[in-house]
Amino acid sequence: MAKLPDVLDARVNLSLKRVTVQTRGDADEDALINALLGLGFEALPLDTDTLRAAEGDPVGRGLLLRLAVAGFAMMNVMILSVAVWAGAADATRDLFHWISAIIALPAVAFSARPFFVSALSVVRVGRVNMEVPISLAILLASGLSLYETMAGGEEAYFDAALSLTFFLLIGRYLDHRTRAAARSAAQELAALEVPSATCIRDGNPVRVKSAEIVVGDLVQVPAGGRVPVDGVIETGRSQLDRSLLTGESLPVAADVGNKVVSGEVNLSAPLVVRATAVGQDTTLRRMAEMVAVAESGRSHYTPLADRAAQLYAPLVHGVAALAFIGWFIATGDLRYALNIAIATLIITCPCALGLAVPAVTTAASGSLFRKGLLIKSATALERLAEVDAAVFDKTGTLTDGTPIVTDLQDLSEQDRAAALALSRISDHPVSRLLASALEGMGVVASDLTDISERASDGVYGRDGADLVRLGKSRSAEGGTVFQRGDLPEHLLRIDETLRPGAQEVVDGLQAQGLYVELLSGDTEFAASQLGERLGLERASGSMLPADKIDRLAALQEDGKKVLMVGDGLNDMGAMAQAFVSISPASGVDATRATSDIVLLGRSLAPIQDAFTVARRAHARIRENFGIAVCYNAVAVPLAVSGYASPLMAALAMSTSSILVILNALRVRV
Repeated sequence: MAKLPDVLDARVNLSLKRVTVQTRGDADEDALINALLGLGFEALPLDTDTLRAAEGDPVGRGLLLRLAVAGFAMMNVMILSVAVWAGAADATRDLFHWISAIIALPAVAFSARPFFVSALSVVRVGRVNMEVPISLAILLASGLSLYETMAGGEEAYFDAALSLTFFLLIGRYLDHRTRAAARSAAQELAALEVPSATCIRDGNPVRVKSAEIVVGDLVQVPAGGRVPVDGVIETGRSQLDRSLLTGESLPVAADVGNKVVSGEVNLSAPLVVRATAVGQDTTLRRMAEMVAVAESGRSHYTPLADRAAQLYAPLVHGVAALAFIGWFIATGDLRYALNIAIATLIITCPCALGLAVPAVTTAASGSLFRKGLLIKSATALERLAEVDAAVFDKTGTLTDGTPIVTDLQDLSEQDRAAALALSRISDHPVSRLLASALEGMGVVASDLTDISERASDGVYGRDGADLVRLGKSRSAEGGTVFQRGDLPEHLLRIDETLRPGAQEVVDGLQAQGLYVELLSGDTEFAASQLGERLGLERASGSMLPADKIDRLAALQEDGKKVLMVGDGLNDMGAMAQAFVSISPASGVDATRATSDIVLLGRSLAPIQDAFTVARRAHARIRENFGIAVCYNAVAVPLAVSGYASPLMAALAMSTSSILVILNALRVRV
């Protein structure tokens, strides 16, 4: 695509089956579509309405229907074949062959259609893929069987064609089952955009679409509403919930002159915001673009099956063609040479290779689901087995997001009473939290005088002759403090309760030699506190979404394959950037859409099980490839030398497929 005139950049997202093209001016859409058609890919302009209308799983239902038809037909034809093997001859044998043909040919035409369509699309442009030898084997087995039936021959191989189709459809359906739902995390961010807002124009409130807001407009944000633009507060005072965007565990105070960004939630009082960035320039839209770019970059991973199959198709065609040519030259019998070529194609058909990965991943996915992990990506377990570094978000991931005040027991009874009186004055979130904690301890508030609140500093009052203060620390470390007169500040630490299994997971991953790090949008102080508590090598706070992406990119440049675990919108870009990602089910919808694996329960402990199962699955996949290679090493010489009929080849192929499936079941824990 990049070689076309006026095309500046082209990016493909294989999981979404979508190509994004950046052009110079207005590009010819038909030229772009024809270029993709020339490579064997049907292309259509993106229709977002059609995407939203698509519901359910029509592909999965279609594969199941084709699988059922192939299985039903295969069983009936095999019953007839048993009669032929048992000695049916002459007219009886011919009748059974014709009945088999009536059952098999429509079933093959319907059930094997996905393979035929895929093979035809690449053959038209002079290329081959794994579906080409599959389609040739099915068509030749069916065609030769029909010829033998019409000629009154002794052997027909309709059951071979059907069993081949049946086992290949099993592999296709298992692969489909392990794939994530085709929903883009970047699209999920659109749900957070406010479709309309109230602007003040000529002194009057006017309801307009968000797309019609321009820079400089005054926008009203009601209490409980989401901010539609980036801007600066003109009037009003409130608290903002930034947890979805920054991961901060507590709401932050917002006053005149403070900046706000799109996606934040206004909690307590109406605000009027002057827009400084709208539309595509808002923080929310820029975050969506970062996620889309990172998602496309991660699709460069090549699955094991694809790597193993790169030379398979031309090799199979070459062996079958040489067998046909050699036996035709040696015997002069076209029918006999064609039989051997068909047997070679069937016996080398990549059933075992096609089942090697999806059979294992399906068994492993079922095992992990019972332990509380939902695998969404077809290659997630393959990638997880290669991970050597883990990065965690803080709030909602390692912690449950519930703040608690510690160190209150170290305060004297008089100081606790004064702190309660001061905390009741302010509506700051920390003050409310402190008041709730002190009241829960049964503290009775002091009667203070000269009470005042100073912006960005705290609440003051007099407890008898002493000046008491509750507010920000004046030291470099920051935090909330209580101070009486000139005495030292008493730090009131605000911690969060650890999520169940957090300490065990960190300790377990480090024991396995993984590098573990914390990246948080919360303050540096809060991040470092939690890092020390968990024994992490590095803990960074005040991380914006772009900062998290940059940090993961730096780790990847150092050669590390990174697992990212997060739950908030501020983690989405980093999760898409990561080699593999996990999101708790308690995370936002968009984050779950980004992740490869969803943690269904509250405990983080199953993440350890995921590593164990992933590495075991990786071993089973390699063993399955070994089974497929050993099978072909024995079976191919037999087929080429003429010792295996197409029927024997189908039985051998089925046996190898069953062995692969049985080996895959060993991955369960």
